[in-house]
Amino acid sequence: MRKFLAMLAGVAALGLAGPADAETTLRVSNWLPPSHPIVKDILAPWGEQVAEATDGRVKVEIMASPIGKPPAQFDLIRSGVADVGYSVHGYTPGRFKLTSLVEGPFLSDSAEALSVAYWKVQNAMLDKAGEHDGVKLLTVFTHGPGMIYTTKKDVASLEDLAGLKMRIGGGIVSEIAQRLGMIGVQAPSPQVYEILANGVADGILFPAESVPFFRIDEVVRHGISVPGGLYNTSFFVVMNRDAWNRLSDEDKAAIDSVSGEAMARMAGKAWDAADAAGTKTMLDKGVTLSKADDSMTAAITEKLEGVNAGFMEAAKAAGIDGQAAMDMLKAEVAAAK
Repeated sequence: MRKFLAMLAGVAALGLAGPADAETTLRVSNWLPPSHPIVKDILAPWGEQVAEATDGRVKVEIMASPIGKPPAQFDLIRSGVADVGYSVHGYTPGRFKLTSLVEGPFLSDSAEALSVAYWKVQNAMLDKAGEHDGVKLLTVFTHGPGMIYTTKKDVASLEDLAGLKMRIGGGIVSEIAQRLGMIGVQAPSPQVYEILANGVADGILFPAESVPFFRIDEVVRHGISVPGGLYNTSFFVVMNRDAWNRLSDEDKAAIDSVSGEAMARMAGKAWDAADAAGTKTMLDKGVTLSKADDSMTAAITEKLEGVNAGFMEAAKAAGIDGQAAMDMLKAEVAAAK
C-alpha cells in the first residue's frame, strides 16, 4: 500500500509539473507567399528568435493557408481565430487614423530608419490613442520609400504625371496621387500585372521590392524616385490578447525582447535589402530608373504641402501633440543616419 501511495504521489507530481513545462505554439495567420520578405525575412526569423528567447517553451508556426483577407486580419486575431497576424493599416480606411504619421512623403530613404523611428513614436506617444486596443501590439514598421513606375511614359516633371492612371494602395497615398494629378486605380497587388499589361493602368506607386516580386518588371519600363520617398505604407504585427495573457511573465518578457524595436529594425533591414535586390533586378531587365531633379522635387513639395493635416487633426482629437510626434519621428530618422 505504501508503495502504491508513493507511486500515486509521483504521478500527481508529474501531472502538476506538466503544464509548466509544456510547449506553447503560436499560430501566425499568413496571407502572403512563403517567398515574400514579410514571411521569409521577418516573420520566420522572428519565430526562431521567439523559440530561442524562451528556451523552446514558445514556438511559432506560420500557417500555410490564409484564414481571411488582409483587411480582416486585425479582427481575426482579436477574436482568437489565430494567435498572431499582420496587415496594412490602410487596408481598413478610417480605422487607424494616426498611422498617416509615417505614410507621407520625404520621410526617409531607409525602411530601417523609418521603422525604428515609427516604433519609438508609437510606443512613446501614439499608444495612448488606443487604436490597437483588444490585441497585443508586437510591432509596427514600414516598407521602403514608394516610387513612381510607368509602362510607357517616361516621367521627368510634375506635368508628366497629369492624367496618368496609377494603381495605388490604401492610406494617404490616395490623396498624394490626387494632389499630383494622377487618377487612382484600385486593385489588389496580385492583380497589378494584369491591369498594367492590359493597359487598364499606366503605372503604379510601389516600393522597389514589390516590382519584381509581382512580375511588374516585365511590363513597366520607367521608374522615378523622390528624396525620402513619395509615400510609405504602415504595417502592424499583433497578437491575440488571451494568447498573450496565457504566457508566463518570463516568456512575455522574452517575446518583448525580440519584438517592438528589435522586430521593427529587422523588418526595416529586410525591406531595405529587398529594395536593393529589386532595383538590381529592374536594371537587369532594362527598366530605366531615375531620380527627380530639384525642379520636380520642389513642385511635388509644393503640391503636397499640408498633406499631413489629417494626422494632425486625428492626433488632436486623441489628445496627442501631433507636431511633437512628427518632430520626434524626424529626429529619430535623422539620428539613425
